[in-house]
Amino acid sequence: MNLLNNLDKNNLHHAYLIEGEHDFIAPQIFEYVEKVLKIKTLGNPDFCHIQVDLLKIKHAIDLREMGIQKSFTLGKKIFVLSINRFSKEAEGVLLKMFEEPIENTHFFIITPDKNILTKTLLSRFYFISSRENLDKNEIEEAEKFIRMTLKSRIDFIKEFIASSLKNEDEDEEDVIEINSVRSKAFKFLNALEYVLHQKLISKIEVQPLSGKNNYFEQLFRVREYLSQQGSPTKTLLESLAITIPVL
Repeated sequence: MNLLNNLDKNNLHHAYLIEGEHDFIAPQIFEYVEKVLKIKTLGNPDFCHIQVDLLKIKHAIDLREMGIQKSFTLGKKIFVLSINRFSKEAEGVLLKMFEEPIENTHFFIITPDKNILTKTLLSRFYFISSRENLDKNEIEEAEKFIRMTLKSRIDFIKEFIASSLKNEDEDEEDVIEINSVRSKAFKFLNALEYVLHQKLISKIEVQPLSGKNNYFEQLFRVREYLSQQGSPTKTLLESLAITIPVL
């Protein structure tokens, strides 16, 4: 099912936040723009598609400047952005920009988790979620993880990080690869949350290993920390390996 079928093409919101996987969502946006809005996505200066792991203030300022420029075609300007994380400074620029919408300019922002945004910025968006459309392989990976012993989980995380970093240098100042280690970690967390919910539905008596700390709370905390620049991905995932019970 196309997530955007119910949008009113004659009354588009200026900013959409779509939670879920880039590979699932982006093609639907492209199709909507082409077939419903009748706007070309290739060779069109009024259509912009950007993928970035961390949106920095310089990116947000560039977007603001691009947004206020006059349309080349005298029609709508469309921005499709795939973003894993937002710096606080970039959020401030976006907040100001979306407080004063630009006429005939529309943003579709794809992010793996809406909770990485401040509530104030989140309130500026028309929100759409596709979290239920998780990748089958990611769900299977999460199911295997919760059945593992602690030692196996730690080994799994080591390999997860190593394989994700093969083509990425996390120390680079400007990482723009959408399939970064943090991007993959967010996807894994989403799948893990989904599997845990399914397990709880069928096995209500399951209790967390750490008496007072609910493991869902730890998962949400890890997701929040993961969105912060410089956070240790491996250590955060290992904390879940310790907290989540073997199911």
